[in-house]
Amino acid sequence: MAEELKVRYSDKELEEFRTLIEEKMEKAKSHLELLKSSYMNDGNNGTDDTSPTFKAFEEGSETMSKEANTQLAIRQEKFIRDLKNALMRIENKTYGICRVTGKLINKERLKLVPHATLSIEAKNMQN
Repeated sequence: MAEELKVRYSDKELEEFRTLIEEKMEKAKSHLELLKSSYMNDGNNGTDDTSPTFKAFEEGSETMSKEANTQLAIRQEKFIRDLKNALMRIENKTYGICRVTGKLINKERLKLVPHATLSIEAKNMQN
């Protein structure tokens, strides 16, 4: 019952979430750098003396790989942006409040998806 009366998370809880988000952000930035460096590494992998047919397959595969990496990088950049927005909500002490219902988002949900802005209830209303 006390959980329902709560309008926001305590400063101590917000600090716990900040730590979690900052850790996730470091990992996300590191992953993004890996994606960017693999995209930039467009060497020919030693196929200079290889048959033209194999080179065509290799280049096609490389193009598909670059496209996939680009999509992953775009998703990673959005994830980082969402995490930064979550940190801003922590600063404003509005973190963990559902933007549809105005109720607190379940703590377990925030631990799994720390950038969430919707409670499960609001998410289900969307479907």
